[in-house]
Amino acid sequence: MRKAIPLAVLALLVAACEAPPPADEAWKAARGPGGVNPDLNGVWQALNEANWDIERHMARSSVELRDGPMGPVPSIATLRMGTLASVPPGLGVVDGGRLPYKPEALAKRDENRLRWSELDPEVKCYLPGIPRANYMGQPFQIFQGENHLEFVYQYAGINRNILMEDPGPAPGDFWMGQSVARWEGDTLVIEVTALNDQTWFDRAGNHHSAAMTVVERFTPTGPDHLLYEATIDDPETFTEPWTMRMPLYRRMEENAMLLDFKCVEFVEELVYGELRRNPLPR
Repeated sequence: MRKAIPLAVLALLVAACEAPPPADEAWKAARGPGGVNPDLNGVWQALNEANWDIERHMARSSVELRDGPMGPVPSIATLRMGTLASVPPGLGVVDGGRLPYKPEALAKRDENRLRWSELDPEVKCYLPGIPRANYMGQPFQIFQGENHLEFVYQYAGINRNILMEDPGPAPGDFWMGQSVARWEGDTLVIEVTALNDQTWFDRAGNHHSAAMTVVERFTPTGPDHLLYEATIDDPETFTEPWTMRMPLYRRMEENAMLLDFKCVEFVEELVYGELRRNPLPR
């Protein structure tokens, strides 16, 4: 007869299975140009569901829903897209699971979600802002020199200049804001200010105000992995600052590179089609 495993031993076995593998303390990131800071050069990409919804969520039948006879059903705008518009489940990337919305900001999030096809900036190829540009499901490339950094995103061909010296307050608000960087050990820290209030965090309607500031942290955790963290401070929208966290993966194809995704021309019919002399049916 097989003996039962003592509960204490079983608990230790479960803990051992759940515990993360020990860090390789001998590993050190390769040095970049100049030999001082870690080398972040490469093509990187997030592999998660954050662009659908940064919060932990179950699968949904559509990114935009309406009331149906037995519960929510896809909106008219997304109905014929079928599962292409369905939302995959995700564990979320927000520390604590939920965003600390103020009540009025949560109501706006719900309204955004109901009108996703009209309001999400991604639908019309507007620039995604920070932090969303880093996890849109398309790769981005970091170009690192001895005293210069540039981020280039495949989505919409965005070039993001990273300033290594603070020039002072930006003259206005921008879609991608103003990025000022510094090194803290092997972590690249980027403070992003002057972001406008038109961008979202995801396709779930999570939003912010123009008062938002973002502090990003890029930390090498292995030869082909970066830990990405973004701390959001927006007192007009949230009751307290909060942080999202995710790994970024190096694209390992032999010819890994960014390709053209100039989506502005893809939405000309959506944005301007009805202005034709003889518009097509909509």
